[in-house]
Amino acid sequence: MKVLIVDDNSLMRSTIKALLIKLGHKVVSDEENAEGALKAFVKFKPEVVFLDIILPGRSGLEILDDIRKINTHVKIIIISAIEQDEIDEKLSDKGVDAIIRKPFSYEDFKKTINQVLSSDL
Repeated sequence: MKVLIVDDNSLMRSTIKALLIKLGHKVVSDEENAEGALKAFVKFKPEVVFLDIILPGRSGLEILDDIRKINTHVKIIIISAIEQDEIDEKLSDKGVDAIIRKPFSYEDFKKTINQVLSSDL
């Protein structure tokens, strides 16, 4: 599975990338901001995007809207420390496939990605 990671924290990007590689996925790009994320999304056409909500400049919610305009079928997994029903409802309305809360365990990460990917079957 081709994956794009978008998070402004380099340690978080590295951690997610290592976990995805361990699970047999290919990380096509890891980006720290909206501009890089959208360029990488268009260039690499990932099947899954891991997207943080709080980013410099434009928020993950804004990037999510842009990504959905380009591809309505891509799987989107939000990674966030924010836990609010209002935000979760917005994310659900925007077609987010899953939310992983920071900090997360390897088992939670593995379970979430497996559930999202099996939803196509």
